[in-house]
Amino acid sequence: MTKGTAGPEGDAATSPSGGPPERAPRRIVVIGGGMAGLVAARTLLRRGLRVTVLERSGRFGGTVDGRLLGGFQLDSGAESFSTRSATVPALAAELGLDGRIVTPDATGAWVQLPGRDLRASAQPLPSSGVLGIPADPSDPAITAVIGRSGSLRAALDRVLPVGPLATRKKVSLGELVRTRMGEEVLTRLVAPVAGGVFSADPDDLDVDSVAPGLRATMARLGSLGAAAGALRQAAPAGAAVAGLVGGMAQLRDALVAELTADGADLRTGEQVTGLVRSGTGWTVTTEHSTLTRRISADGVLVATEGRAAVDLLAPAIPALAAERPDPVPGVALVTLIVDVPELDAAPRGTGVLVARGVEGVAAKALTHSTAKWAWLRDQAGPGSHVLRLSYGRVGDTPADVGLATPDGALYRHALADASALLGVPILEADVLDWDVVRWAGALPHASVGHRERVARIRGLVADQSASLAVTGGWLAGTGLVAVIDDARARAGVLADALAEGPAVAL
Repeated sequence: MTKGTAGPEGDAATSPSGGPPERAPRRIVVIGGGMAGLVAARTLLRRGLRVTVLERSGRFGGTVDGRLLGGFQLDSGAESFSTRSATVPALAAELGLDGRIVTPDATGAWVQLPGRDLRASAQPLPSSGVLGIPADPSDPAITAVIGRSGSLRAALDRVLPVGPLATRKKVSLGELVRTRMGEEVLTRLVAPVAGGVFSADPDDLDVDSVAPGLRATMARLGSLGAAAGALRQAAPAGAAVAGLVGGMAQLRDALVAELTADGADLRTGEQVTGLVRSGTGWTVTTEHSTLTRRISADGVLVATEGRAAVDLLAPAIPALAAERPDPVPGVALVTLIVDVPELDAAPRGTGVLVARGVEGVAAKALTHSTAKWAWLRDQAGPGSHVLRLSYGRVGDTPADVGLATPDGALYRHALADASALLGVPILEADVLDWDVVRWAGALPHASVGHRERVARIRGLVADQSASLAVTGGWLAGTGLVAVIDDARARAGVLADALAEGPAVAL
């Protein structure tokens, strides 16, 4: 079938007096309809700009999505957000969802450490610091996980000079923790948390990107533990995370509904194939079904994942090709809905983070969703439980259980892993329903030197044109807070740049 071609889209309004046509409000094309693109579109729309959002898949929201399984409305991706910032609660309130914000059960999560006896090697995860870094390594809860010798080594943090580690460029989370508090804190506390949150090893993570302000606070207070405690105390009161009754996908749905009501042009199934300067503006070429379309725009905001963003921008900014990120890992999420009354006691709290090296367990984390969220527990009733197991880390090989593992094999791993991690046998006969959700390339992580790379990319884009912006998790970092804050900031800068001067002729 031959593809059709549509001419440039756009219009010019006629003056009510019959004079020269009035310019329509400036038009911004947002490429990518994940959470970054939706939030950026909302910001631009509120600045009085016309907004078109182009999403290549069949839906909006990126890794924020949901589905119905076993009669429950469950999240397919992100199921909570950080409350160390008011960013997400404020957005939820603006969208009328503040009444649905809930915090998880206070029992907290556990950590599964290597050991011959898995039950003896599982411990409640202390929560006195940040990213597993303890504020007080002499706390009995910390000593129970890292041992007496580990606690004594960690205590040296209080007397060691801060030195250049606080100001040197390119410092990993692993190097910082190992140097200040020792190997036991790193491997038994920080690494399981980093693996669960970022799916990465602490030695691969840029500390300033995953824990902004930690090193500066350490330099001011004189120790890593004091810095971790200060950051923890500075966070809003309550749990470190929260969610929404009914699932996080409601945040996506509310954004889409508001954008539609406010006049945004939202398009799915629209693959952007070209982006070129056109006079003072841009021409965006897309393919939709068999039709090739060209859209004229005053400004463009690219909110795709990193490799797609660089591929799209490199023809206009050749130097950007050198900053193309490496492939990032994906994750496979296996959800089990089971009838196991023994789980009513929540034997491992709200779930388990798994350290590397735990023999016989392939999962990196297990979330006991009905223990974590009271609203879901109330829906399920006694005896019925929702378990979510996550597979896939940075550095995995094709032989590791993860994204490429067939559904049936993942299901069998999930049954075995859930039984081992929870200490309760879960048989196939106990399963009421199950599924697998895969997120390919969904785990961009802030590797060492990330801030410097982001600065180079921002500089290259700014040098090209003030009417061009780029955002997304591959630049902003992991988590809704980082993504939303960056999307708003980039959209605001773009709107400011277009505040003066004529609109493109459409």
